[in-house]
Amino acid sequence: MIYFVEDDNSIRKLVLYSLTSAGLEAEGFPRPSEFWAAMERRLPQVVLLDIMLPEEDGISILKKLRADSRTRGIQVILLTAKGSEYDKVVGLDAGADDYVSKPFGMMELMARVRAALRRGGESSAPPPVYELGELMVDPGRHLVQVNGESVALTLKEFQLLCLLLEHRDAVFTRDQLLNTIWGYDFDGASRTVDVHIRTLRQKLGTAGSYIQTIRGIGYKIGGAS
Repeated sequence: MIYFVEDDNSIRKLVLYSLTSAGLEAEGFPRPSEFWAAMERRLPQVVLLDIMLPEEDGISILKKLRADSRTRGIQVILLTAKGSEYDKVVGLDAGADDYVSKPFGMMELMARVRAALRRGGESSAPPPVYELGELMVDPGRHLVQVNGESVALTLKEFQLLCLLLEHRDAVFTRDQLLNTIWGYDFDGASRTVDVHIRTLRQKLGTAGSYIQTIRGIGYKIGGAS
């Protein structure tokens, strides 16, 4: 179970959607009081914790978690707009296991959550190996092969490909891809997605045709079974 304490509704809903879509159990809370009530019912393996919150700030919540023997071992990832080195040091010194600054990409956040689950001894299922015709993608080893030959991709290209394969036949709009890969408030244009898709297709060669353009909407993975 993953708990997420965040008072911004749009961020909370996006993160929870990404977590549950990946098969992880997650629950969100806009206020610390609701989070503490849930803690009495069930303890999570990971807590995603914003710092700037109503009622009580995230550092205070973190210190309470670390002071209680029941919750001391819970993995805590701070998620906050504060990105200075000082703020990171304060959070880590207070006992945080990881720190992610906003804006963040969903793929990066998912990787950090899975790492936290492994560290906490409650590992999520290992990411599956995707096979589609001559294309093979192993997210766990960051490996992409076409007809047995390795293909070198940038991080964003790799994340795009994994996202499309994870949700095969689902159509993603350009905005959805921007939000998920580059961050919920990435200050880029939809052309960023088009450029990355084009270079991704080129690098995949014959397997590039599996990435289909849905006119007027966006992209999806389809093709060979």
